Amino acid sequence: MALNKCRECGRDISDQAMACPHCGAPFPARADWMGWGVDKELGPRIFGYPFVHIAFGRDARGRLRVAKGVIAIGQFAIGGISIAQFGVGLIGGIGQMILAPLALAQLAAGYITVGQIVIGYMGLAQAGLAVHLWSMHRADPEAVRFFKELFYTILQLIGQKPPAERV
Repeated sequence: MALNKCRECGRDISDQAMACPHCGAPFPARADWMGWGVDKELGPRIFGYPFVHIAFGRDARGRLRVAKGVIAIGQFAIGGISIAQFGVGLIGGIGQMILAPLALAQLAAGYITVGQIVIGYMGLAQAGLAVHLWSMHRADPEAVRFFKELFYTILQLIGQKPPAERV
């Protein structure tokens, strides 16, 4: 193990250091460090945001990359449509924890929510809080009708015939 100078503060640090003990710079022994992960923008910009923004990992300052776009894809994402581990969508989102009007997630919050645990107006879940909830313990007739109709509509859109039993 050798001693090098930190590229940020210039003090002596180990060449193996993951962060400078003096200033906190990530990988301080490297001459330049641009972070790790992906930060890619695709398509035209709409209202200043890329059409598609894919981002995950950490930037050169060690901060988490956040995807921000019309369609935002990443570990953390904010956009019209968010596909993320943790995301906020203005229209909808898919992921682990999503806050959006149309949310499909393990933990979903929004107007129409589908997931393991949901909070919303119309919910389909293992458990949740919703005005109209279809869950293991509650089958609100309005929620059952809504989600069955939604399922049949999706089947028709993809060219599949709905089941004979239609309630």
